[in-house]
Order: sequence, then structure tokens, then C-alpha cells
Amino acid sequence: LMNAAVAQDVEPARITQHCDSVSLCFSKGLGAPAGAVLAGHREFVAEAWRARKLLGGGMRQAGVLAAAARLGLEHAEATLRRDHDNARHFAEGIQELNSPLCSVNLATVETNIVMVSIRGGWASPAELCEHLRAVSEEELAETGQVVSVLMFPWSAHTVRAVWHRDVSARDTELAKNKLEFVARKCQE
Repeated sequence: LMNAAVAQDVEPARITQHCDSVSLCFSKGLGAPAGAVLAGHREFVAEAWRARKLLGGGMRQAGVLAAAARLGLEHAEATLRRDHDNARHFAEGIQELNSPLCSVNLATVETNIVMVSIRGGWASPAELCEHLRAVSEEELAETGQVVSVLMFPWSAHTVRAVWHRDVSARDTELAKNKLEFVARKCQE
């Protein structure tokens, strides 16, 4: 919800105005260690509260977590916009590679998620992900550093990359360089 609101430059309420209920996780993108909020009709929230209690849900000293959630909400726009910018920079780097092995449709990069299309040359998205995660002496010798990048094999021909508050612009540049290194090695 918050990523969509920032990407569309609208208030979250505008997106949810026709919803009966809304759940917002404070740890996804907002950086709180845990927590979520549920909004909806009074009866719905009361029933959700009852079901949570029946299933053993409950928390003491939740104020610390609530403080982290509040801080995340207060800084959400700047934090998420930075995540979106980093994702866009990474996607543009893939496009600049002009590699026969991978590509990105820049028109689909609207938030903090980049879907990388994998073409001929890779056995699978999982193989690419393994190469991006692994570090080697060869990488150290050629680039002067070793970087481990974690991505997710999303489908038969797609890898998913997601940015969050703990991924900096420098980390994004390192990930872009690692992908370039891996693509170059694959073509050799």
C-alpha cells in the first residue's frame, strides 16, 4: 500500500477508499521490526481481534514496536522514494548492459521491485541467482571486491529483485556491477 501510494504520489486513503478492510504491515518497506494494523468496519475489527486472541495472539510491551512503526510511517515517503529510485537505477543499469542474457522492461519499474527477464545462456533463473550470490577469487582479482547479491528466481524466465530501507545507493551500484560481472563471465 505504501509503495503504491508513494509511486502514484497519492495518499494511501485514495487507494483504499473503496476497500472494506485494509491491513498494513509495518515491517515491509517501513523498516519496523514487526507489527501491522488492521482497519475496517467496527464489527470486522472486533471479530479479527477475537480470532487473534483465540489463536493465542497477543503482545506485551508493544510500545517499543509501536514507536518503530510510527517512525517508519513518519519517514515512509522519503524511505520508499529512495527504494524506488535505487530500483530504477538498477533497472537502468541492466538496460545499459544491453546483454543478450537479461533485460528489463523499464515501463514496469514503478516501485521497489524489478523483474529481470532471463534469456538464452542461463540454464535457469535459479542458476543466475546462484551466480549472483556466490563470491569467487576470480571476482576479487578482476573487480577488487567480492559482492553477494540475493535475488529470487520468480518464474521460468524471470528473476525478482526487491529494494528496502537497508539497501543503499552504494549497495545498488555494487549489485549492478555484480550482475555485469556475472553476465560477462557467462558470455565468455
